[in-house]
Amino acid sequence: MDEQFILRVPPSVAERIDRLLSENSSSEDKLDLSFSEDGKTGSFVIGDEHFPASLLNLPCIVESYKTYDDNVLIKSADIGQMIMVREEGDPVPDVVEYRHGLTPPMRDARRRRFRREPDLNPELVRRVEKDLQNIMSGGTAENIDIEVVEQVEGGEASARHVNKKVAQPATKPDISEPGTAGEDRDRTESEDSDDSI
Repeated sequence: MDEQFILRVPPSVAERIDRLLSENSSSEDKLDLSFSEDGKTGSFVIGDEHFPASLLNLPCIVESYKTYDDNVLIKSADIGQMIMVREEGDPVPDVVEYRHGLTPPMRDARRRRFRREPDLNPELVRRVEKDLQNIMSGGTAENIDIEVVEQVEGGEASARHVNKKVAQPATKPDISEPGTAGEDRDRTESEDSDDSI
């Protein structure tokens, strides 16, 4: 797959980039993008102007496609990050994830479209984690409650007799009858005899 990224720039910069790409390569303007050591902030240079840039995670993966014949689309990349170029006076984003997607329906996608994380008691999480580590090391879990549930056969008619002890039928040994070895028991007589010939 190709290496791709999304570059979001202000409208004035977008016009200059469009002009630069449509003209000959002998233009005076140059494009440059450099990041600091943290890899999240940097600067975007076009011509003599410098713009601050930030690397932000997108709220979801964006698939990129290309085509050779305007008919068949071929997936070329999964894009999960975006380089956002800002004007000089715009505030620096204080988050690592961009709040919105790339299109208007994905506006505030985390809050509107994704399932919320469950509210978990931290003490319960610690206890379960400790029990899981004990089990993985060959021990047993502590403070467990065991509830035995028996399944009643027969559906609704037997559901009234839940309090009664249900006797388990004796298991039959798996011995096939003579002459039926290797036959499929689910077949019917109509499948066995083919009178269409």
